[in-house]
Amino acid sequence: MRSRFRPDTIPDASVLESHKPLIRSLERRGLIRGGVSLGALAMLTGCDVDRPESVESALLAISRFNDTVQAWLFDPNRLAPTYPESMILRPPKFNAYYDVTEVKPVDGASWRLELAGLVADKRPWTLADLHALPQRAMVIKHICVEGWSYIGGWTGVPLRTLLERCGADLRARYVAFKTADDYPSSIDMATALHPQTLLALKYGDETLADPFGYPVRLRMATKLGYKNPKWVTAIEVTNTYPGGFWEAKGFPWFAGL
Repeated sequence: MRSRFRPDTIPDASVLESHKPLIRSLERRGLIRGGVSLGALAMLTGCDVDRPESVESALLAISRFNDTVQAWLFDPNRLAPTYPESMILRPPKFNAYYDVTEVKPVDGASWRLELAGLVADKRPWTLADLHALPQRAMVIKHICVEGWSYIGGWTGVPLRTLLERCGADLRARYVAFKTADDYPSSIDMATALHPQTLLALKYGDETLADPFGYPVRLRMATKLGYKNPKWVTAIEVTNTYPGGFWEAKGFPWFAGL
């Protein structure tokens, strides 16, 4: 029997051709795995499929709904799987929106971590300041939206520790990041406070190499790879949606695993 919720007429699949990045991201992290394209077409029923902005608006509505449900399902106390140190990939895999030859090393001696927004103590942090805080090590899997993965070992400061030390409002909705390579990103506060969310300073017990985010990068066990910015230079605590580099191009914001 035909479902009453299925439209009688579904737009031709060709209307999705120009929105492949968003469709791929929905397929990888969508609620209906393996069938999001059909679901997206059904959602397009009633919109003007001849207008690209109308199609994009409908697809983004699906993505925003997916973000909302993932946030609702997220368990701040549940830990992602961890692995033995023998499985750490050395060196880690490089991935960015540009080639590794374009990496511009950051001077750790002059580097400062700026703080902004809903934070009581906005003094900048030096690299020595971060190293003086309690450290945590974890061996976790990095999962890319493109389909590949690797197991990496990371050591650094739990983001929660830094937020508490600087008097951040832990009731705020978002924590946003700026980086030396102009790659803005942001996460929800629940993920920021998760015990497997680190400001990583080391990889495999060695100082981060330049291509992998020296001196500080964000590393989370609960998010897709593109949510983990490298070369972090500033952190802002805010209730205003900050977005991010890939989110501005149509990729989901929550991007949970």
